[in-house]
Amino acid sequence: MTVATQTANDIMHARKSVRKYKEGVVIPREELLELISDATSAPSASNLQPWRFLIIDDAEVKKELFAIAYNQEQVQTASAVIAVLADVDMYEKSADIYNQNVEEGFMPRDVADSMITNSTKTYGGLPLEVRKNLVHFDTGLISMQLMLLAKERGYDTVPMAGFDKVKFAARFELAANEMPVLLLPIGEAAAPAHGSSRLKAEQLTRFI
Repeated sequence: MTVATQTANDIMHARKSVRKYKEGVVIPREELLELISDATSAPSASNLQPWRFLIIDDAEVKKELFAIAYNQEQVQTASAVIAVLADVDMYEKSADIYNQNVEEGFMPRDVADSMITNSTKTYGGLPLEVRKNLVHFDTGLISMQLMLLAKERGYDTVPMAGFDKVKFAARFELAANEMPVLLLPIGEAAAPAHGSSRLKAEQLTRFI
């Protein structure tokens, strides 16, 4: 989809949570993968990139998801639903990540080895609840990037935390270390989203 050049500010203000989608619009899987690839520039703790994705674009599977998502219609009518998952054992990929840093010339071998050791020891030694909080925060960062990048491409989205996460994990056979965080329907709006007000910056900010 060809989109006129927009500033980041334009895209941020144009993005709205859309719940009415044109049915039958297909977003190629290659484009969805490109969207995720671009979004992975998001920051994360120690660059451990705990986000994982499950893209649901099959109509029959979306019908099942509809019930899990408390019968919210956008789950069925959107082109696809990107389920954003968080890996609570994200430190187990530290070797893959830091070895790639060496291969791509971002850091010397000794620094990478130190980062692998420290990341494994530090994050592996944290209580599960602490790791859940860390990866939940990081997946929030990439989710926002996904929404803005989708808007830049001419698609709309709506972030959904309201779904049965236990049933979702069971239906889609998530690994024990994977935690469902967010459902992100994506597609072409069938009706404009409602406008919404924002508190003024002066009401939210203190200078010291």
